[in-house]
Amino acid sequence: MGMPTEPIRLKLNDANLQRLIREAAADTARVFFPKHATQRMRERAITPTQVYECLRRGSVSESAHMNLHGNWQCTLKWRHAGDDVSVAAALERDDDGHWIVIITVF
Repeated sequence: MGMPTEPIRLKLNDANLQRLIREAAADTARVFFPKHATQRMRERAITPTQVYECLRRGSVSESAHMNLHGNWQCTLKWRHAGDDVSVAAALERDDDGHWIVIITVF
């Protein structure tokens, strides 16, 4: 039997996506802040620590869906030190096949 031509796409529900994001975010080196996200963090006075806590402990506020780049994404919300923090988190694979999290903040 030959190799499939299309990669097998994982169908993730909220719980599975949240678990994968938490596992990846346990290592801060696997969380990436695009320039847009760092600008939004400065504007909103949100710290990286607040973002990491949201990724590790937040609850899903916007359900898992495939984004325009073909990656699974959801929005997590967490109350940190009296502030509500929302993080849009997308899962991608790095060159070694490990899950990484790309974020934007609002």
